[in-house]
Amino acid sequence: MNHYQIVIIGGGTAGITVAAQLKRKNKALKIAIIEPSEKHYYQPAWTLVGAGTFDFNETERDEADYIPKGVEWIKDKATDIKPEKNSVHTTKSGEITYDFLVVAPGLVMAPELLPGLKEAMDKGVVCSNYTDPKHTWEVLKNFKGGNAVFTQPTTPIKCGGAPQKIMYLAEDYFRKNGLRDKTNVIFATPGTVIFGVPDFARTLNKIIHERDIIFKPFYAPIKIDAEKQDIYFQYIKPGESSNCGVTAENPIGEELTGDTEIKLHFDMLHLAPPQAAPKFIQESAISIQEGPGKGWVDVDIHTLQHKRFGNIFALGDVAHLPTAKTGAAIRKQAPVVVENLLKLIQTQKVGQATYQGYSSCPLVTGYGKMVLAEFKYDNIRDSDPLISKLVDTSKEQWSMWLLKKYGLPFMYWNLMLRGKA
Repeated sequence: MNHYQIVIIGGGTAGITVAAQLKRKNKALKIAIIEPSEKHYYQPAWTLVGAGTFDFNETERDEADYIPKGVEWIKDKATDIKPEKNSVHTTKSGEITYDFLVVAPGLVMAPELLPGLKEAMDKGVVCSNYTDPKHTWEVLKNFKGGNAVFTQPTTPIKCGGAPQKIMYLAEDYFRKNGLRDKTNVIFATPGTVIFGVPDFARTLNKIIHERDIIFKPFYAPIKIDAEKQDIYFQYIKPGESSNCGVTAENPIGEELTGDTEIKLHFDMLHLAPPQAAPKFIQESAISIQEGPGKGWVDVDIHTLQHKRFGNIFALGDVAHLPTAKTGAAIRKQAPVVVENLLKLIQTQKVGQATYQGYSSCPLVTGYGKMVLAEFKYDNIRDSDPLISKLVDTSKEQWSMWLLKKYGLPFMYWNLMLRGKA
């Protein structure tokens, strides 16, 4: 049986960053990362890949190049966690035991949760930057007009702003290529507002108004008929029927198919698939068993220590935290996990580091334009003091576009994954 002082499940953004920071603080730590993938992807750039302005190959690197020196890479898949035994089960390597565990396997796409999506995904005019951004670009280039529908599911998703980023880029693309006057750009979301933080919502509401984007809140997708190119939504505004969602003019050809059900034809459909915690996490004792957050890892939202198993921490997409699941959130979560874990090892008491819910959503609003939405728990704006002195990040900025396209990828590969940022 293999035993390690610290076992990290997941070699994505969170797992690698934590491992690198731990090794920088204490080279003597015996750490293992359990990760089956040979490749590591910088997924935030997939929005730009889908709009034809970033090379997909530049988002892909070898995982081996980012496993920190002195950390053992167990190239395997975790299948079960037994917290009461301090053990992780794997597909090929058997049982691995630990003194401390960091859980960071990310989330998984679950298209099967939306009937018709699995069969339609990344084929024809149905696309998703979450799974195949190269196909999104093909769909955009082949689009000739009609209803371009952008939507997202009712489940938590990574980077909640991504479904609207590609919508803004597509609208800009249609405008630049003489297609805008024969296209309805529709953003249909189960959400109640375009964005949760008021400062950024004001800018985005102005953009969708000025660019004649049709915004449909309270629209939860429930099924897809890829052959007929129809998507069905449940209108989920409390106490109201779908009549309230369909306007009298109805320029996009919506059809009421039930009290709260609406059918909409699409000529292009981009969506974020439903997403979930990995099955082995959902079935483990470390996940929330009932109620809100069921299936996600049960951690203290400030210390990131597990609420019931004190030698376990979790961060990244798999942790049940009331903030957006983004790489930027991990950048603030990783140092908290590292400090609190090291203090726990040294003193048997968790450290004082606290995570305040910081996340950011680089909202690309067109080619060469971006709003940098930074916020923390309770949808409170939380802009970087240095950046906000130089530029108003709640407005569209060319400088923020440059940050998204060039600055952030450089920081990710060279600083964050090396434990330096």
